[in-house]
Amino acid sequence: MTIGVCTLELMIYEANSLKEKRMVLKSILERIKSRYNVSIAEVDLNDVWRRAVIGISCVSNDTVHANQMISNVTKFIERDGRVEIIHYDVEIL
Repeated sequence: MTIGVCTLELMIYEANSLKEKRMVLKSILERIKSRYNVSIAEVDLNDVWRRAVIGISCVSNDTVHANQMISNVTKFIERDGRVEIIHYDVEIL
């Protein structure tokens, strides 16, 4: 069993309040959950308007597949024009 874990620090340019931040994040997270078979949630910087840290995890029987799943989710987030990935860290266990 292989577990892929990724943390992404995001900059949310459209957010001028926590409510707007949560609307953007909720939209992105729900689209990822429906499109990819991963667990994803906001894990840090909950009270900061324009920044967020999200965590992604997946379970697979192959290291390459787990890495590919994390990479696909990261690319999906990069294509969304509302956020920018500032920093990310991937770990395959």
